[in-house]
Amino acid sequence: MSGAAAPPADGRPGAARALPSSWLEPALLAVTAAALVVGGILRLLGAPGAADLCWALGTIAAVGPAVGWVVGALRHGRAGVDLIAVLALAGTLAVGEYLAGALIALMLATGRTLEAAARRRASHDLRALLEHAPRTARRRTGAAVRTVPLAEVAVGDLLVVGPGEVVPVDGRIEDTPAVFDESVLTGESAPVERGPGQSVRSGVVNAGGAFALRATATAQDSTYAEIVRLARQAGAESAPVVRLADRYAAWFLPLSLVVAGLAWLIGGSPVRAVAVLVVATPCPLLLAAPVAIVAGLSRASRLGVVVRDGGALENLGRARTLLLDKTGTLTGGRPRVVDVAAAPGWTPAEVLRLAATVDQFSPHVLARAIVDAARERGLEPSRVADVAEEPGRGARGVVAGRSTTVGRLDGDARPGTWARAVRTRALLDGAAVAWLGVEGRPVGAVLLRDPVRTDAPRTLRRLRAAGMERIVMLTGDRPEPAREVAAVLGLDDVLAELEPAGKAAAVRAERERAVTVMVGDGVNDAPALAAADVGVAMAARGSTASSEAADVVLTTDRVDRLADAVTLAGRARRIAVQSALGGMALSLAAMAAAAAGLLPPAAGALLQEAIDVAVILNALRALRVDRAARPALEPETEDLIHRFAAEHDDLQDVLEAVRDAAARLSDDAGPQALDAVREAHRLLTERLLPHEYAEEHQLYPALTPALGGPEATATMSRAHTEIERLARRIATHLSLTEADGTPAPDQLEDLRACLYGLHTVLRLHFSQEEESYFSLAPARRDGGGPEAS
Repeated sequence: MSGAAAPPADGRPGAARALPSSWLEPALLAVTAAALVVGGILRLLGAPGAADLCWALGTIAAVGPAVGWVVGALRHGRAGVDLIAVLALAGTLAVGEYLAGALIALMLATGRTLEAAARRRASHDLRALLEHAPRTARRRTGAAVRTVPLAEVAVGDLLVVGPGEVVPVDGRIEDTPAVFDESVLTGESAPVERGPGQSVRSGVVNAGGAFALRATATAQDSTYAEIVRLARQAGAESAPVVRLADRYAAWFLPLSLVVAGLAWLIGGSPVRAVAVLVVATPCPLLLAAPVAIVAGLSRASRLGVVVRDGGALENLGRARTLLLDKTGTLTGGRPRVVDVAAAPGWTPAEVLRLAATVDQFSPHVLARAIVDAARERGLEPSRVADVAEEPGRGARGVVAGRSTTVGRLDGDARPGTWARAVRTRALLDGAAVAWLGVEGRPVGAVLLRDPVRTDAPRTLRRLRAAGMERIVMLTGDRPEPAREVAAVLGLDDVLAELEPAGKAAAVRAERERAVTVMVGDGVNDAPALAAADVGVAMAARGSTASSEAADVVLTTDRVDRLADAVTLAGRARRIAVQSALGGMALSLAAMAAAAAGLLPPAAGALLQEAIDVAVILNALRALRVDRAARPALEPETEDLIHRFAAEHDDLQDVLEAVRDAAARLSDDAGPQALDAVREAHRLLTERLLPHEYAEEHQLYPALTPALGGPEATATMSRAHTEIERLARRIATHLSLTEADGTPAPDQLEDLRACLYGLHTVLRLHFSQEEESYFSLAPARRDGGGPEAS
């Protein structure tokens, strides 16, 4: 379990505070191993008395800690596997079977050491939350501005918040508008503009110029402090994880005691009872289950999945409900250019190049996305002069002697039909719009959105195959874009416009029905992560606070690692159960032999060691790689994937040119519209069709072995055929137009249908390839690669 005050994973007092007792298990292992080895050497040297003394001392050394573990379990209302070990240790001492006692002591110490290694977890005291919170504020008194400790800020104080600073307390904007990055609270990456008199919450980042803030709450009563309290409360409410071994011990313990009592009663010898307890010592539970879990933890770490402890891995393997944050988890976490629209007489490429020219010096998150998109498409910015930025309005500059602006549309500007279409498109797609203006007239628009990760659909399919029965999205974003993402991914439900407290409440409600996993990446997700049975943090670009509050941390920026983790956890848990049940079945057979007097205690201890070896070897299967979970790719195939993924970015302007040509034909079938169609066809012929041909003859054959045969790419090949057919149809229309001068009405309708249809097929085809093929390859270390999101 997670949280600032989470109980220990195995229910024992103090287990969560690993440092004070971290020496006990390895020290006990060293003592018992030394006692057994030295005793064996003495027996070989002909000193049986000294050997028995060594073995007895090793046995006695294990009795104290074992009794402590039993008492701790009993305080929590259960008798765990350690009780049988204590009875067996005491029995061997009572009847003088010191070798058997030393063997049991060694097995107990080994199991506990392995379990301690699986249990260790990072501190959940939310230090990262507190480190992110500001400790000082700049208070203005008259004309003087002085830095004061945050605790001295009172309601009504006038504060100054500079660019890039964290808002220290809840307040109201005093004079000038301000722009904020609120992702730390809402998870939504798009900047938010707030005007004078509007409220601002502590913890958000000033993404614009300096502004004055009138405090409406003290630091203790502000939003950020409440998030810390929520996370602590959620962690305190978490129930302790019951060890898999203890669950099986609930019936194995009384059965062992009954068999030992009957052996003593019927056979008339306490040695038989001790022999039964010796072989009943649940070493398959003490060793095999922890070995499988530790092996699972080790395998997960190699995949970039850090699991805090074995309890978290067990819970992850039996979870049936998955809750996911949207921004940064299902989506890339930062806006990207999804479309570029141009006014008549302009081209999308020209619009994007000019917008990037003006925005290249802006720190705004949308500006960075525009500049990145232009760079990806090989559009070099022009020279710009007199660059200035107005918070909340956008950037302006002089390019080639003309005043150029990027940002909001001026109130007195009169947009044409094309601009009204852009607004409608942005509303339908849930996209933000950056308008390009030249000499006060809008000439283009860049549409931006935080798109779904390319690996998200495949990941969710794998999660359902791994046993997730209900998948729900929790987000602070607006309902419209949230529902669109949920529809694309086929989620079972979506809860939008949630504050951190609302997310934590939703997690608690889901936990009432099933073991629940929560996945997030922001500070706002920390309370929900702490409240879940298993909290999973996306740490590559997420906050340290979410990582501190989580049980599982994905260290790479790939959401498909979550599917790897769930699949691996389920497999490790199955192997642990197989090992435990198989070992107990063998122990039951040995108990029957011991009860019949056929197995003395020392021989029983050795037989139990053989059983242990068998179940441990089985448990180590958890280290093996599950090849079925992820197709294996040759390095050459990965290189091809990266190449064609990069080409998809380069070809976005071709898709925009096709749609722009269709839109021009809808407005006016004049010479300019036909020129746009000719330009689109040229781009199709020179750039897009060669790309599709290369995919068909290079990429798809390379993917065939990994995907299981040519049928895996048959649907995509059919799309290539349709793309080529539509391109030929457009070429035919153009040739008829050249002969007749202007297209006939019926020809015009079909030409528009071809262009719009081609644009739709291309977008769908690109998305399918990115989801099905490009997401198979890991991202390049330089940040490029197929998972541009």
